[in-house]
Amino acid sequence: MADQMQDIVPKTWVAIDIAKRSHVVLVEFSDGTRRHYRVQRGLADIDRFVAFLHAQDAPIRVGFEPTSNYHRTLAYRLNREGFELRMISSVASARYRDAMFNSWDKNDPKDAAVILALMKQGLTQYYYDPLEAGVHDIQEISKTHHQIVLSRMRIQHSLLTHYLPLYFPEMDRYWHSTRADWFVRFLLRFPVPGSICALTEKAFVKQAWGVVGRKVGKQSILEELYQLAHRSVALPIAEGTPAVEMFRVQLRRYLDLSEERSRMEQLAHALLGDDADYVRLRTVPGIGPILALTILAEAGDLRRFAHHRQFLKYCGLDLAKSQSGATRGLNRLSKRGNARLRCGFWFAGRVAVRMRENSFRAKYERYIRTDPKNPDRKRKALTAVAAKMARVAYAVVKHGQSYRPYHEHDFPGGVIPFNRAMEAVGTS
Repeated sequence: MADQMQDIVPKTWVAIDIAKRSHVVLVEFSDGTRRHYRVQRGLADIDRFVAFLHAQDAPIRVGFEPTSNYHRTLAYRLNREGFELRMISSVASARYRDAMFNSWDKNDPKDAAVILALMKQGLTQYYYDPLEAGVHDIQEISKTHHQIVLSRMRIQHSLLTHYLPLYFPEMDRYWHSTRADWFVRFLLRFPVPGSICALTEKAFVKQAWGVVGRKVGKQSILEELYQLAHRSVALPIAEGTPAVEMFRVQLRRYLDLSEERSRMEQLAHALLGDDADYVRLRTVPGIGPILALTILAEAGDLRRFAHHRQFLKYCGLDLAKSQSGATRGLNRLSKRGNARLRCGFWFAGRVAVRMRENSFRAKYERYIRTDPKNPDRKRKALTAVAAKMARVAYAVVKHGQSYRPYHEHDFPGGVIPFNRAMEAVGTS
């Protein structure tokens, strides 16, 4: 992605320091002179700025450091006007500013000068506009889904660490999954042990039968819950008190967010169900609808990366080493890429190693074979699996082929063993 070889040297350089209400612009003209401008976010100012750029000597290269989403509208307009856009890494900008000015102190004119200097050295990235690339909708779905999951997780933590220890401590043993909505519905109906003890065992089983959903041994589970309520050490608080009502408020919020999350997943699948890249990513073990959506939303068209190493660097899954003189550090993940992509591949790898036979699980088992109980070894193995997951995702999209768990030529005589030949691709 680095723009190291320039075919056309610009005659006019434009460096923009993005801000919330007004942008500071530093322009270097073809004769070497420089001028500072300030562009407000209003349409009139942007129109004047575009007209000013069109009046300069072409070709023109515009560089900026992305700042939240404040750069998106201006970058979209400049891209539509046909100007060549480049992004500046915030890490590169900070390091160069320290070296140039011998200080971490920053201001708008100084930042614009740093951006211009990095542009002229070719230390830039190509700008990828989500709206022009057609991924803006799925980006918004992915980000909204992420915010819903975070809000839901905060409520989950408050339920498990605040409300349950007060009102029904024995219930936490039944929390096995983030999709156990029956657990929340049960607490909404029976928030305190007193609401269960007020009923006979037969009446409780009858009322709770439809609440806990479909379960193996439902009768025995309900009888166990009834006995737990009678032996509970919960605070003796009545069901109709304001404190219990606050407990129910949090439970309702949790269920509402669960419904919103399910609706986001259905919307994502409806939007991308016929997309070839989405379908191919779904064939990779560990990648479900939301992770496939996240990959396409955050990375866009994976074919724009010329090599899988570029994609790994974009994800922050490439290796970096700290070195000073004769001292050399260990190879570690750079983590200077897209954090949501890196997180997505990490979770996909965790899911894949828990499935039946597949290459990801085989890699994980080979990695921990020498010391299977070492937690640090397991973490490094999962990191290696996440990097492999990213390479495989890139390959299936780049080459237009679905994931194949095993290949005939990997086995003696070109024959796959029967137990592996019967393996389903989607559950490998």
